[in-house]
Amino acid sequence: MKIVTIHTEKIQNIFEELNKNFGGKVTFDVDEYTLEVNNNFAKGSISGASFNDNISYVQFDMTFSVDLKMNVNNGISSPLYFAYCSKGNLSHSFGIHGEEHKLKTFQTAIVTSKLNQDNVLLFEKDKKTKFTLIIVGTQSTQTNSLNQMVRETFFEENLNEEFFYAGSYNLKIGEKIEQLNAVTQTGVVRNLLKEGILRIILAMEIQQHTDDLNSFSKEANCLTLREMEEIKELSETIKANPEEPFTIKSLSKKSGLSPNKLQEGFKMIHNRTVNDYITHMRVLKAEILIRTSDLNISEIVYCIGFTSRSYFSKIFKQKFNCSPKEYKFNLNPLAV
Repeated sequence: MKIVTIHTEKIQNIFEELNKNFGGKVTFDVDEYTLEVNNNFAKGSISGASFNDNISYVQFDMTFSVDLKMNVNNGISSPLYFAYCSKGNLSHSFGIHGEEHKLKTFQTAIVTSKLNQDNVLLFEKDKKTKFTLIIVGTQSTQTNSLNQMVRETFFEENLNEEFFYAGSYNLKIGEKIEQLNAVTQTGVVRNLLKEGILRIILAMEIQQHTDDLNSFSKEANCLTLREMEEIKELSETIKANPEEPFTIKSLSKKSGLSPNKLQEGFKMIHNRTVNDYITHMRVLKAEILIRTSDLNISEIVYCIGFTSRSYFSKIFKQKFNCSPKEYKFNLNPLAV
């Protein structure tokens, strides 16, 4: 068992201490830090950044060779932590000897501790863990700031108390975190895009807490973790190869899930039926082919698995507000 202590006052301090404890190399770009580690103790990466309203995030994609207890120390304040586990699992406790609370794959958590009390995260050895932690400071001199409103949402008066909430499974938050990680822009544009997505994730986590308290989410979500993992895997398969002749029957056979479970899962994650999701992914791939290939529209229709050009043109126009031909024409710089 290895024990490390991290202070949360500034994102720069967090990465300095992570680098000191884990080794590796830290890079920096417009308030965003990345630590790459590849040694006998740990392998993977940790990234994070700070934004307005005293909000920051740290994201772990790590495998440790030993059990690790990470003490997240609150020095001058008690921030609120919004957590999401994308892969693997980990545990939390208040203090090194406190009761452990398990956080499983696709599960959310909201945590805060008493002042000067550590939040302890336990990572299991030899298990790949993807974990996102949004840190919302509770000290603010500005009225109506986001961190003040978050604080008032969970603590009307007394900030000096322990609070741990483990929410329902939520794949929509996982999808949004994937968008956060998929940002390819650099510099200030990257920073602005990430801040916008991070605020959406924060809103989704708070809404998850509200829904669970009202029993809406837990009653509606009757899928098991295994079933959600199967839905997630099917979604990725369709996204990667939308031109394949997928059917409810073939997907049901592949996953071992009933057609009803498939529809339930896709509606819960994507707000779409299975067939609507397949069509949506095909249209997105068609748009990419129109932009990046020399194929004509008829060839693209065939490539992505449609049999009717008129039907494809109809649903393309619904999404992009113009026909495929018009879209391709407008991409041509000489069209002006």
